Amino acid sequence: MKSRYDVIILGAGHNGLVAASYLGRAGLSVLLLEKNDYIGGATTSQRLFPDYDARLSRYAYLVSLFPQKIIRDLGLNLDLRRRAIASYTPYVNHGQHGALVMSNLEKDVSRKSIVDLTGSDAEFERLKNFYNLPRVFAGQVWDSMLEPLVAKKEMANRFNVDEISREAWRSLVEEPLGNVVERYLRNDLVRGLVFTDAKVGVFTYPHDPSLVQNRCFLYHLIGNKTGEWKVPVGGMGVVSSELERTARKSGAELLTNVDVHTLNVTGKTRGVEFRVDGKRDAVEARFLLVNFGRNVLAKFTGRLFQPDRTDEGSVFKINMLLRRLPKLKAKTYPATEAFCGTFHSDEGYQEMNLSYDQASEGRLPEKTPCEIYCHTLTDDSILEPDLRKEGFHTMTLFGLDAPWSLFARDNENVRRDAEKKFLASINQWLEEPIENCLAVARDGRPCIESKSPVDIEDALGMYRGNIFQNAPTWPFAERREQAGTWGVETEYGNVFFCGSSALRGGAVSGIPGHNAAMKVLEEIRG
Repeated sequence: MKSRYDVIILGAGHNGLVAASYLGRAGLSVLLLEKNDYIGGATTSQRLFPDYDARLSRYAYLVSLFPQKIIRDLGLNLDLRRRAIASYTPYVNHGQHGALVMSNLEKDVSRKSIVDLTGSDAEFERLKNFYNLPRVFAGQVWDSMLEPLVAKKEMANRFNVDEISREAWRSLVEEPLGNVVERYLRNDLVRGLVFTDAKVGVFTYPHDPSLVQNRCFLYHLIGNKTGEWKVPVGGMGVVSSELERTARKSGAELLTNVDVHTLNVTGKTRGVEFRVDGKRDAVEARFLLVNFGRNVLAKFTGRLFQPDRTDEGSVFKINMLLRRLPKLKAKTYPATEAFCGTFHSDEGYQEMNLSYDQASEGRLPEKTPCEIYCHTLTDDSILEPDLRKEGFHTMTLFGLDAPWSLFARDNENVRRDAEKKFLASINQWLEEPIENCLAVARDGRPCIESKSPVDIEDALGMYRGNIFQNAPTWPFAERREQAGTWGVETEYGNVFFCGSSALRGGAVSGIPGHNAAMKVLEEIRG
């Protein structure tokens, strides 16, 4: 290790690796410092249940926002596979169990499913018209995500071309998402299905005046202009391992088990003092890229961190290893189809309004909205061959309306209660409890792991467990001074965010890593 580099990157998560790859390929000397003993941060895959060779990602699962341009630029060998079923939402109608199924491959399957639910195909046509709005929005905005920020007024002008474009801008940017959901859609279950994309990870409701629900919704719908969420073959860890390969190939140096204790962000050069295996060391660089949150940077620099109320995280995660898939009460689709998409439970529109109100009052909702997803039905390569033969599967649950504040006072007990409630939500649609299907470790414990927002903050430093680091931002400059910037700038010269806390950061996208690298190269070129 040298004493001076062109660029030091703090945090070797996927965004830090993207930045390192671009900068190394540009001929700069790059050092990545990582606190963990592994590379990849929240995108890494791990053997969560040591008795079984199944590699799960604890925090990240599907890919939508990772631009094809970055994949091509860096020569990443990634296989992102389509899921046949986009979503499966069970319901009871006149005492009969049914399911609303949205297919990624067959439009007629989705249409028939809505007819079965509502009695006509009118809601299907309304849903198609509704989803045309984010499609039009993505078509105008997506390519700009890898460019300097466009002023809000200029971006609005780009939509002033025809009535559908103006409607997309008006509905998604200028008014609460609840307005357009209620304007376009009639069925409560369909409304709820649509609105879940506005809630995953953040604590919000349809008519939230902050419009954080709109921003979260757009994050889930604009990826690569389609918004489709795909399965990384080999698991999410393959994304980070491919990025590690390209970073190393570009000449970047990576150091793990690093305990950073001092940052110099105001001197002539940027400096980092740290310990590795008890040994003290220090390095300097012209540029410092920060792949962690604004809250962590504030601690290092002694500044006051002033979050917004919308920055609070609100997601409960459960990772499971199953010996077999559970049987469903609804017989219209086999379990292999129901669980290969996103399986929604207690996510009706009014149900989620109620659960938000109850969580706002400081208690776990009576009915806990959640969704589960089975990676191995689309890609079973994360399981070793014997487990595949025996019918094992992984299952991941995302619980909504589970804000950090609910868990802050008594995380252990509230986490246990929340786990029971979320599993009970799923079990109402099953012929047997999902607990009966769990693999069992040698010591007799079931293979299940739950993470509250408090656990996520403790493990990853994400403010109040927000999986986006902070509230998702608009894909344009809200303030005049942001226009023309890359959205990675800090108040310190040559210190840039390269992770989710940058503007247009969040999710597994690589976008802020790319943009931080472009900012560095822009500064060098003058």
